[in-house]
Amino acid sequence: MLIRHAPDLTEAHVTPKQAYVDRRHFLAGLGAVAGAALLPVSADAAKLSGAKSAYSTDEKQTSFEDVTSYNNFYEFGTDKSDPAAYAGKLTTTPWSIKVDGLVNKPATYALEEFIKPYRLEERIYRHRCVEAWSMVVPWLGFALADVIKKAEPQGSAKYVAFETLVRPSEMPGQSAFFPALKWPYVEGLRLDEALNPLTMLAVGLYGETLPNQNGAPLRLVVPWKYGFKGIKSIVRISLVEKQPRTSWNLENASEYGFYSNVNPEVDHPRWSQASERRIGAGLLAGRQPTLMFNGYGDQVAAMYAGMDLKANY
Repeated sequence: MLIRHAPDLTEAHVTPKQAYVDRRHFLAGLGAVAGAALLPVSADAAKLSGAKSAYSTDEKQTSFEDVTSYNNFYEFGTDKSDPAAYAGKLTTTPWSIKVDGLVNKPATYALEEFIKPYRLEERIYRHRCVEAWSMVVPWLGFALADVIKKAEPQGSAKYVAFETLVRPSEMPGQSAFFPALKWPYVEGLRLDEALNPLTMLAVGLYGETLPNQNGAPLRLVVPWKYGFKGIKSIVRISLVEKQPRTSWNLENASEYGFYSNVNPEVDHPRWSQASERRIGAGLLAGRQPTLMFNGYGDQVAAMYAGMDLKANY
């Protein structure tokens, strides 16, 4: 299935900050998070800050307006403008996350309790969509590895499966007559991928709580993989023995593989992956070469030693 493109949008398409500012209430409970300073809440948004990360790129960041108005989030529609237009209706307070499966300490957490133990970091990552466009996003969050270790994986756990919220009353794409995907949206990683230090759970971007259209209140960020692996609005994290089926792989396995590592040498069946268009750079900037593993090869390539990367698109 082709993930539809739309022209670059303007700030007018962004969900008003007041539509998601109510999440400041859950942030009030995070004052004890070690190493994460919550700044005073303004009239417009709940502010966050985190320690600077050595994993951050020094590339020019994509603007807040572009990051929050040019999105794929099919639960709200298939056009780039749909998430910003419709996600403001999503209720993110209260929110709970279940951690279960092959773990010694399964639990269901309120969002505040889930986040509280972890040290927030700002990680400026390259973001590469399978559609051959890209961004540079300053995420705020913490390592997924910390969550997994706290749950104490059993020896038989080999993969991590993720699940998105299903709430058709607030997510119009889920109630569409011809839905783009089967719901809930599901994704997965191999356990070593989930434990890699680069893999993070984001709760904010640009120093603010995560906007609904970007996957509030909790999303996965795996910067060496195509963006659709970064599941949004997570409600469940499960440790499992067998490779989990994933939404786009279920929709079209020949086009969207389980691994989906960024690879300029492996084209999508309908377009080249050798180059990419940086959102917000303007038409005169042209395209730029795609980097293997999106430029994170030093940190992740060893996990795929001996694998045929072309066969594991």
